[in-house]
Amino acid sequence: MADFQTIRAAAGTRAAQIDEGLRAHMNKVYGTMSVGMLITAAAAWAIAGLSYTTDPSAAAGQLASGRYLTGLGYALYATPLKWVIMFAPLVMVFAFSAMINRMSAATAQVVFYAYAAVMGLSLSSIFLVYTGTSIAQTFVVTAIAFAGLSLYGYTTKKDLSGFGTFLMMGVIGLVVASIVNIFLASSALAFAVSVLGVLIFAGLTAYDTQNIKNTYIEHAQYGDTEWLGKSAIMGALNLYLDFLNLFMFLLQFMGNKE
Repeated sequence: MADFQTIRAAAGTRAAQIDEGLRAHMNKVYGTMSVGMLITAAAAWAIAGLSYTTDPSAAAGQLASGRYLTGLGYALYATPLKWVIMFAPLVMVFAFSAMINRMSAATAQVVFYAYAAVMGLSLSSIFLVYTGTSIAQTFVVTAIAFAGLSLYGYTTKKDLSGFGTFLMMGVIGLVVASIVNIFLASSALAFAVSVLGVLIFAGLTAYDTQNIKNTYIEHAQYGDTEWLGKSAIMGALNLYLDFLNLFMFLLQFMGNKE
């Protein structure tokens, strides 16, 4: 009887340690993601501010009534360099995912922040297209929706793993359709992509949160702090991409253009 009580007490202690570790792990995931979002927002805002001017004498191209592209803005948005900027984050995220196992956790975190800065460069044009008010409103709506979806993924007892393959196939379809629509410029296809994008990344937010939680629980018993550190960064990257894509698709609905 004493042995049973000892075993039960040890199991309870171990479960409490895992719960405490899980909270710390999720805090690191959300914290890393939040810093990445701040870097992206700051980079996008700063680059956009350097990309246009109201002084016609300093203009390198017309932007809108009373606003002109600077030399930097013209290079970023009106030359073939725009294609490099557009696809650089996609190339970086695939390379990062493939190489993270060969990095230390500290290196992976630095690379993630560098990726967030490049993403800011890629998204800087939204400040030239949409009003600042509509960007802020869409961000708030996205943050509320993301928080609710992530909380659902963390707390639900329903197994969401079966949705993973379906959602990833949806992401691939969105990428292909978006690339095709760059050349077609179809408003109907753009609307369909936006609707599907909101639905798919809403689902991925809940799925990825549950997957981060379950992955930690499965590996916490091995005590591999280096692996868990990199796992937290990959979790932050996944949720960062979910948030950002949800924001961009919602912006196409809610954003007021300049």
